[in-house]
Amino acid sequence: MKSRWLLNKTNPEFIQYISKTASISPVFAQVLVNRGLKSAEAIADFLSPALTRLSDPLDIDGVPAAVKRIKEAVKGNERIFVHGDYDADGVSATAIIYHTLKELGADCIYFIPERFSHGYGFHPHGVQKAKDAGASLIVTVDCGITSFEAVAAANRQGIDVIITDHHEPARNAGPSARGAVNGTADPNGGDKVPLSAMGGQSTGEVHLPDAYAVINPKISGSGTAVENLSGAGVAMKLMQALCGGLPIDLTSLFDLATIGTVADVVPLIEENRVIVRNGLPLINKGSRPGMRALMKVAGVEGRVLRAGRLAYSVIPRINAAGRLAASGDVVRLLTTESEDEAWEIAVWLDRLNTERQRIEEGIFQEALKKLDAKDTGSAIVLSGQGWHEGVIGIVASRLAEKFSRPAVIFSVEGGIAKGSARSVPSFDICRALSHCSDLLIGYGGHKQAAGVKLEASKLGDFERRLRSIFGEAGEIKSQTEITIDADVNLSEMNFGLLKELNMLEPLGLGNPEPLFGARMLNVLSPKIVGAKHVRMKLCQRSCRVDAIGFDMGGFIDNLDLYETIDAVFTPTVNEWNGGRYLQLVLRAFRPSA
Repeated sequence: MKSRWLLNKTNPEFIQYISKTASISPVFAQVLVNRGLKSAEAIADFLSPALTRLSDPLDIDGVPAAVKRIKEAVKGNERIFVHGDYDADGVSATAIIYHTLKELGADCIYFIPERFSHGYGFHPHGVQKAKDAGASLIVTVDCGITSFEAVAAANRQGIDVIITDHHEPARNAGPSARGAVNGTADPNGGDKVPLSAMGGQSTGEVHLPDAYAVINPKISGSGTAVENLSGAGVAMKLMQALCGGLPIDLTSLFDLATIGTVADVVPLIEENRVIVRNGLPLINKGSRPGMRALMKVAGVEGRVLRAGRLAYSVIPRINAAGRLAASGDVVRLLTTESEDEAWEIAVWLDRLNTERQRIEEGIFQEALKKLDAKDTGSAIVLSGQGWHEGVIGIVASRLAEKFSRPAVIFSVEGGIAKGSARSVPSFDICRALSHCSDLLIGYGGHKQAAGVKLEASKLGDFERRLRSIFGEAGEIKSQTEITIDADVNLSEMNFGLLKELNMLEPLGLGNPEPLFGARMLNVLSPKIVGAKHVRMKLCQRSCRVDAIGFDMGGFIDNLDLYETIDAVFTPTVNEWNGGRYLQLVLRAFRPSA
């Protein structure tokens, strides 16, 4: 429970002003001000993100040229080859473009590479598949921004390439960027961002493949509203431009764009917020057979899916195909009109996800045993012969969260170690990897997640180097940080506030779940429920509220030692036995000062 609590504070007079002009409670006003919303107009736009807020896609570099070329291909009955990616963002982006082109009457096929036989990204073998299929135009989705060799191969074959991607381009940053410029990817389905020697900073001259058109909002200078789009979001913008003025309802595809947006953990603000806010109702309405089937096998049929529940129920099943098998059938699932076909694929994905969980847990337990003989006070570097490449990224993420330090997990086979790195917020893992580049075959990723590849014989040197870098980073703290939106009284936690907080949805990166703190609370009747959770009543003066701390059962004895506690929590509604009750979900507590 070691954590550093950080409290947001704002001038009380300004909070009262915002509360009055926006007609909201002072507590909710503080939450919104913390998100940079400092006027009634900005608050109204944020809480009601209308489709009219979507920017003109033709303002994104490459889109006008791409639209012109695709229209020529449709009119000339040329075969269009959509090259996707095997993660949830990639398959949903593929489904968006494939479905729309089919609606336009295009001769269109798609291809999803397999993790183990093809690897991540757009490569010459993809060009060969396009040629064998008789395609004269390739459209990449969620990949291709560093695929220099593949684009050159397509040009030699007389095949035009349109790249749509959202990852960082290669930049001229000196010889130590070799692995990044070669487009080394995270082999575990995370963001595949080629990094410069600056550890992921957007510096240096951009280098782009010689494609017919390159669409990537990160390099287009089209404004911050689209810079954080997922691959599916970029695909949606291209189709928005292509179908401008045509009688095609693109709003029906917002559910697919929502899958990619939530799966890729991009900030849920600006256009991403518009996409997810309008896509979730389509998912909950069950407008697509594939999504209805996925929700049923995931056990969430009939429940309202918000972004968080979508991320933890449906999306892992979509990703399971790319982790353990092949993802081509997932595009079929997302575009089929057949209930039987959708159910068959959904059941298959559910079985794969169960197998993924089994493999992941086995590797996680092996990793914990290996850690028993190591000092977890520094960066974690572990390897295993034959550890499954498809799940080591999840294992790395669990270890980084458990021990509050970066973790790099490698699968070793044939003398080569392929790894996945996950970090803590205060440590830029890709900057660290750039200082290990002389030991690596290649690497790629971003500040919090990366893929890395090296000779197994260099694992020891790599571990020592990374631990040294982590140890020398003076700003690194082993404590986790909890940012508190407002210091409140328990009496301010009520159903009116909950109604206001619901308007913040969708919650996620860039728009996190609000957390509140209260001081000098008395604890009544603490007890263990469900083996590892603790339930209690928190009291402050005459106010009493139910509270539950998930996975906090081990700390119940501490509660008897404290006269009063300070607590961090989020208010929720507990529906039980036909009633609705206010309940605080605890995130942390400590003895009052």
